[in-house]
Amino acid sequence: MDKEKIKKGVKLLLEGIGEDPERPGVKTTPERVARMCEEIFAGMKEPEEPLLKPIEGESHDEMILLKDIPFYSVCEHHLVPFFGKAHIAYIPNGKIVGLSELAKTLEYFAKRPQVQERLTTQLANMIMETLKPKGAMVIIDAEHLCMSMRGIKKPGSRTVTSAVRGIFRSKASTREEMLNLVKE
Repeated sequence: MDKEKIKKGVKLLLEGIGEDPERPGVKTTPERVARMCEEIFAGMKEPEEPLLKPIEGESHDEMILLKDIPFYSVCEHHLVPFFGKAHIAYIPNGKIVGLSELAKTLEYFAKRPQVQERLTTQLANMIMETLKPKGAMVIIDAEHLCMSMRGIKKPGSRTVTSAVRGIFRSKASTREEMLNLVKE
């Protein structure tokens, strides 16, 4: 990440909206924004280790659901946040991962300029490719500030996306089980 370019860009933005970038209240804003970008766009760099590592010696073949995982991301179209909750389920074909690894994978993909539809698909695909489970299902429910605070201005409206793979797609009862567990 190039912090100097970010600082220059923020200074130009401040000038562009008619602000004095040397005013005491905003003089250090470019530096603060550059530090913030390192944090909220941390998913732009390659992970230091694999995101989903199977636990050796453990085996399971029934549904695992991690629900109500809060997340924050940034809309790639307007560079404003969207945030909400994700629900991630999979049915192992033997291999399981630590539960926190599912949340870490969500965080990794969310920490980049993003669209909710892609985020949902990336999570499901990563689980399928890495763990080779019987199936995976991801549901994301989020509010987009690009709709709440600008444009159509509909605060509180939510977007729900899902990615359904394997047995969750082919077997309605399995999909219904997951949906009912999310509702509880």
